[in-house]
Amino acid sequence: MEAILQTEKLCHIYSAGTPFEHGALIDVDFTAYRGEYLGIIGHTGSGKSTLIQHLNGLLKPTSGRVLFAGQDIWESKERTRQTRFQVGLVFQYPEYQLFEETVYKDIAFGPKNMGCDEGEVDRRVREAAAFVGLTDQQLELSPFELSGGQKRRVAIAGVIAMEPSVLILDEPTAGLDPVGVEAILGNIHDYHLAKNATIILVSHSMEEVARTVDRLVVVNDGRIPFAGTPREVFAHGDELSAMGLGVPTVTRVFHRLRALGADVDPSVYTIEQARAALLAALGRGPREAAGNGMEQASSDEGVM
Repeated sequence: MEAILQTEKLCHIYSAGTPFEHGALIDVDFTAYRGEYLGIIGHTGSGKSTLIQHLNGLLKPTSGRVLFAGQDIWESKERTRQTRFQVGLVFQYPEYQLFEETVYKDIAFGPKNMGCDEGEVDRRVREAAAFVGLTDQQLELSPFELSGGQKRRVAIAGVIAMEPSVLILDEPTAGLDPVGVEAILGNIHDYHLAKNATIILVSHSMEEVARTVDRLVVVNDGRIPFAGTPREVFAHGDELSAMGLGVPTVTRVFHRLRALGADVDPSVYTIEQARAALLAALGRGPREAAGNGMEQASSDEGVM
């Protein structure tokens, strides 16, 4: 796979040289590949937000390098500027950053700053709006007439309209109801497939990233202790718990079964994987296994 974003020995020190000096990132080597769906997980204060702000040049490293397509993003002012268009960053609660008179103008802001002509701006606005499920009628409304979930879509569309090669989203489903969560994740997935864009989803929700991403990076105390597929990362359940990160509920159940002596795969993280693992462990057909599972569930309820 081709690397599109990398950091080399990246360090960021806040309040350097003062009594409040704090190393937010320490010798971080990070890689995101072209076209992948990547999750970054870490507790509050772990350094994950500092990391993503380095990836599009909002923060400058104390030491180390950030590379986009193999080139240092800080080698020139023009290179930094172009990287910010190519690496789109959607902050948590981005709807608070809406400011234009209409939804159309808000989405058009980025493409206009890029120097696109009127026809290209219009194409990008309408295509981005379609990706996030906004209608032509909604484009003419004030963003402040929309619901919270719709405002979130407008903010995401404003970044998508710049057609970035990498789209980074910091807790994009925070504060949304379950229907809104599924809608936003679906919008992001559609953009990923249509543009072969690299998606970096930052979240503290293990359930969310487990069923969404191809690969996970764990950030803890300014370092990256684990990276790999969700199955590989969730196999470190005890270490993740010690970092203040839970694992998906189904993974936790299988870790417990394993601890009790059951010969099951402890690294499953979806319901489908759990079903397959139980069938494999029981060595039975689906119908018989399902019946056995119900009997076991009844027995467990009796114990509880």
